[in-house]
Amino acid sequence: MQKKGQYVSSFGPDKQNIYRMSEIESFFKSAFSVDNVIFGFDGGDLKVLLIQRGAAPYKGKWALPGDLVYPNEDINTAAERVLEQLTGLRGVYLEQVKAFGAVNRHPLGRVITIAYYSLIKISDYVVTPASFAQSARWHTISEVGELAFDHNEILDACLRRLKHKVRTAPIGFELLPPKFTLTELQQLYEAILVEKLDKRNFRKKILAMNLLLDLNELQEGVAHRPAKLYQFDKKNYEQFVAEGFSFDL
Repeated sequence: MQKKGQYVSSFGPDKQNIYRMSEIESFFKSAFSVDNVIFGFDGGDLKVLLIQRGAAPYKGKWALPGDLVYPNEDINTAAERVLEQLTGLRGVYLEQVKAFGAVNRHPLGRVITIAYYSLIKISDYVVTPASFAQSARWHTISEVGELAFDHNEILDACLRRLKHKVRTAPIGFELLPPKFTLTELQQLYEAILVEKLDKRNFRKKILAMNLLLDLNELQEGVAHRPAKLYQFDKKNYEQFVAEGFSFDL
């Protein structure tokens, strides 16, 4: 056991650093938090789930569903717990994105946060705000204003990750109806990428992947000319998820 005033060492890549015990203790005074960026698709726009904070700091401001990690808690477990406590969402697959550690990002002290993200079908979940979440609702990405803390920066980073993901892995198996049109699939990609895609080029590339099954069925009960219906080839879809692909749109 080190006595007060004794020294301990920390090895860097090219030299040994020597610290007093009082200096070492300052390294263990940082807190950790998790922030969840939950993207949602409703058949039209890409949205993000935000909470309105009912407690300081930033009381009344919109923010990502996030909170501190308990001292004896695993970070991944904390992300799931915080999401459920603040929004009522459970069973959501969360993917870790990156850490944000600016010294002054939290007004109460040094807090390093780990960002997670997910993409879900909005109609499959019921949002129930609780704890210090005064309210919780879906916001269209293009209409998100100034958020609490550095949450705009976190949101932007997760949106970049999602845009990259949509080009390297199939998206849509759980976001679209069991039977869908190529137009509906293209609208999903356009919502995520926030850009218009060339219709002919998109269809040519998506059909060439053998990712879809032509059901030999047409839409029913529509005012316009009925379009062909497709569904995902589950076996090929899962293979693409496992191996990835380059979908150059």
